[in-house]
Amino acid sequence: MREWRNRMQISFEEEQQVFHLYNDKISYVIQVEKQRYLKHCYYGKRIKRWHSGIKDYYYDRGFCANPVEEDRKFSLDTQLREFPESGQGDFRSPAYELEDRNGDRNARFFYNNYRILSGKIAPDGLPHVYTDADTEAMTLEITLQDKVRNQRILLYYTIYEDAVVTRFAKWINDGTESIEICRFLSMNMDLPTQEYDVLTLAGAHTEEKNVYRRPLCADSVTIESSRGTSSPQATPFIGLLSPGTTEEQGEVLGVNLIYSGNFYGCVQCGQYGTTRVQLGINPYQFGWQLSPGTSFCTPEAVLVYSANGLAGMSNTFHKLYRTRVCRGWYRDRERPVLLNSWEGMYFEINEKKMLTLAEEAAELGIELLVMDDGWFKRRNTDTTSLGDWTEDKEKFPDGLQSLAKKVKQKGIDFGIWFEPEMISKESDLYREHPDWVIRSPLYEPILSRHQLVLDLSNPAVCEYLIDAVSKVLVPGNISYVKWDMNRHLTDLGSAYLDRKNQNELSHRYVLGLYQVMETLTERFPQVLFESCSSGGGRFDAGMLYYMPQTWTSDNTDALQRVYIQWGTSYFFPAIAMGAHISAAPNHQTHRSLPLKYRIDVAMSGRLGMEIQPRNMTDEEKNLCREAIAAYKEIRPVVQFGELYRLVSPYDGQGVASLLYASEDKSKAVFYWWKLEQFVNRQLPRVRMAGLDAGKQYRIRELNRIDNIPLAFEGKVLSGSFLMSHGLEIPGEHRMDADKMSDYASRILYLEEVNH
Repeated sequence: MREWRNRMQISFEEEQQVFHLYNDKISYVIQVEKQRYLKHCYYGKRIKRWHSGIKDYYYDRGFCANPVEEDRKFSLDTQLREFPESGQGDFRSPAYELEDRNGDRNARFFYNNYRILSGKIAPDGLPHVYTDADTEAMTLEITLQDKVRNQRILLYYTIYEDAVVTRFAKWINDGTESIEICRFLSMNMDLPTQEYDVLTLAGAHTEEKNVYRRPLCADSVTIESSRGTSSPQATPFIGLLSPGTTEEQGEVLGVNLIYSGNFYGCVQCGQYGTTRVQLGINPYQFGWQLSPGTSFCTPEAVLVYSANGLAGMSNTFHKLYRTRVCRGWYRDRERPVLLNSWEGMYFEINEKKMLTLAEEAAELGIELLVMDDGWFKRRNTDTTSLGDWTEDKEKFPDGLQSLAKKVKQKGIDFGIWFEPEMISKESDLYREHPDWVIRSPLYEPILSRHQLVLDLSNPAVCEYLIDAVSKVLVPGNISYVKWDMNRHLTDLGSAYLDRKNQNELSHRYVLGLYQVMETLTERFPQVLFESCSSGGGRFDAGMLYYMPQTWTSDNTDALQRVYIQWGTSYFFPAIAMGAHISAAPNHQTHRSLPLKYRIDVAMSGRLGMEIQPRNMTDEEKNLCREAIAAYKEIRPVVQFGELYRLVSPYDGQGVASLLYASEDKSKAVFYWWKLEQFVNRQLPRVRMAGLDAGKQYRIRELNRIDNIPLAFEGKVLSGSFLMSHGLEIPGEHRMDADKMSDYASRILYLEEVNH
């Protein structure tokens, strides 16, 4: 047996042909069968040693092809596969497909060799989990080879100190003729049972990341996007849960794709009780011409195992994404509280209004003022000017840099909105370069929001965007960029690409976007970039690699945000989750909710404001000012702590509750929201989680609006009491002698007391 020792270990047992990747939390086991085929053996809780002599039983099954003629019990259609092909008798969903110049789509890639490496191998030109040192990870490279066509597929498995394995694949054409890759997924894993619940997230614009959980039956669950982005309709995430799994107990396998384009994932039941899990680029409208001597990499998939329920999975994702996907100057820094101009002014902005807003924002304790859409020339509606990124001289006669300096003189930073990937037909850029848009050469392009999408497969378009954005940011007075993307890809066609490469457009678009973002983030390392796609339409791990926070949803209604942020929290940390205090009635749902409720929901993410100070009473301003000060106090716990979801809004108990705890368990922030008002409804006692049972905590309520302190206000209670017995939270705020609020909310700050 060969073994490489580190905090992570990878062993290879020569006699049994078994690879074992493991650390103190997990094991991942692969076996080479018949000297050709990769079998998935195990992924889960750490096992001391894989006993390869204990073999699975195979049977002679009817209608099963036998690739080894002398062994009728061996069939690829019944085997647990690691990276399956099509055409050799496995009729389940394949991980890869090709087509040669003769139209032949069969392939026979067999195991060839392996390498074990210190550190991490990254997919070419794609965002990924990175390491700060080679000692943080170890990588297994397995080579599959088709000797007939002289093609190789390299499978990469990287194991880290935590319960994480990342996977991607690389296809290399060593032959003399081009082939077309028709399908090439990032990961496949066959599991020996179907006893799972499947967890997925789906929705729509302004209703992102709804949570769906259902038992796996003898069918398939498919998730996908063909919109050119990860999309608000679907999320590249699959969770497999052992039956009965809760937030704190049970086994969970979570798989997420670090990619911002079209994706496909499935959980497919096999005919003999097995389960196939896959995730990668969507094969629909995808093809890639692989010329001799070239290669193609898939996006990276992240596999997280938890033996401690959904909370264990979430906190593993959160730490990984916050510290080893997010990069740059802001990675380990608290994120500023911002005020955005959009819901208060829309396109009606000018220098005078922005300076007045800056003064009002500073008085509330706001740290960053963001000027949204409407600042560039002739941009007074959404029908014009996208692509022409120069300031409107009528609105800003002294220029943007003068405005930014004046804002900074008032003690707050200045940020700005862009939508660089889009172009208006009514723009100088379109008149000059109509060939720069994605469109069919035969038909008039379909508009969405009066705009078209620029063809980022074209290097000239990417260079234009880099130059245009840089000219606005170069002087250095702008410290934040909101990067929006407000439509999906239609009329797929590129004037830049050859006919044979048209199926590459969707993926090349994403590669072009990544190249633009890589250049800009390197050029402006202290600018905080926030991703936005009509809200959460591209809230994915790929964008986090370049932009360490995302606008969670255009829907700022606090009640709906409880649900949207709940689903988002399954694998994205609060520090990345933009959550703003909005006006009432809400601009999307027209619902009126108490200001405290709106504040308390927004304070559970990365806090900001859409509500405009000029529309607030003095009492409302005071409440916001106090809340912003309180948020700055609890911000380290919320943005860098561990999350524990206590009562789900989906459970039908009428409330939702969650808690953030600092890593050392000395502080915690507890949130509680009543979702509906029912007379005499008994609300659940809430047991906390994530505290230290042996510590004592003093409780203080934040944002209290009445003069009636809670029974436990100022009390010192043990972590064991709070987690085992819990607290009964009053469901009403007494506004005056006769009136109770329809919606109630509470934030409690827990601090360790040393006796």
